[in-house]
Amino acid sequence: MTVLKVFSKPKLKNAILIEGLPGVGNIGRVAAGYLVEELGAKKFAELYSKWFFPFVMLHKNYKIHLLKNEFYYVKAKKKGQRDIVLLVGDCQSLSPQGHYEVAEKILDFAEKIGVKEIITIGGLATGDLEGSKKVLGAVTDDKDLKKYKKFKINFDAGEKVGYIVGAVGLLLGLWKQRDKDGICLLGQTTGFPIVTDPKAAESVLNVLQKILNIKLDMKKLDKKVKDMEHFIKKIEALQKRALMEITKSGDHKTTKSDEQRYIG
Repeated sequence: MTVLKVFSKPKLKNAILIEGLPGVGNIGRVAAGYLVEELGAKKFAELYSKWFFPFVMLHKNYKIHLLKNEFYYVKAKKKGQRDIVLLVGDCQSLSPQGHYEVAEKILDFAEKIGVKEIITIGGLATGDLEGSKKVLGAVTDDKDLKKYKKFKINFDAGEKVGYIVGAVGLLLGLWKQRDKDGICLLGQTTGFPIVTDPKAAESVLNVLQKILNIKLDMKKLDKKVKDMEHFIKKIEALQKRALMEITKSGDHKTTKSDEQRYIG
C-alpha cells in the first residue's frame, strides 16, 4: 500500500512538477533539494509506501524517521514563470512492482493538484572522469523536442543508453500514457564510484534556470551538497544492509533489475 498524507491544498495554475529522487550521482536529489531551499518552497504532502526499505532511521540517537517522499510547491512570482511542484525524498522503491504503484500514486496526485507537465532529473553514468558535464534529455513527444532544444540540451541519450530505470524514466512513460508532456534531464556523471556529483547537478540546475525563468545563487551549492551528503550516505548504507538481510531471509531475491534500480 502507498499512502499520501496531504497537509494543505495549494491552488496551482499550469503547474510543472520536478522530480528529484536519489539515483546515480544523486543529481536529481541535489538539484531538486537545492530548488526547494533557494526558492523557499513549502511542503504540502508526504508519500509513504510499503515498497520502500523496511527500516526507520534514528536522528540524534532517538528520533524515528520513516522513509518517505515529499511534495513542495512554489507559486509563480512574475510573468513568464509557472507554479512549481517539487518532489524529493529519501529513496525509491525496493522492487519493480513497487515502482509502478508509487509512480501511479504520484501521477494521480499530480493530476489532481493541476500539474500539466513533468520534468524528471537523473544521472547518466559514463565512466569518463574528464568528460564535460553535459545535460542530456529525453522527451515524451516530438513537439517537446522542438520546445526544449533551445535550452542546449543534448538529445542523444539513446546513443549512450537504451533505457532509464526507476522513477526518472517510469514517471514520464506513465505520464505519456495519460497524453501528457514531459522531459527527462540527465546530468552526465562518472558513475564510478557512485558518489554525489555536485558539478553534474549544477549543470542540470543551469538548464532548469532557463526553462523555469528563475535565478539561483549557485555559490551555496557546495555547502548544500555537504549538508546532504552525510544523510544520503547513511540511507545508502542502511539500504544495503537491509537488502542483505532481506536476501538472507529468502523474502527477496537479488536480480539485475534490483542492482540497477537507481539508474537515472
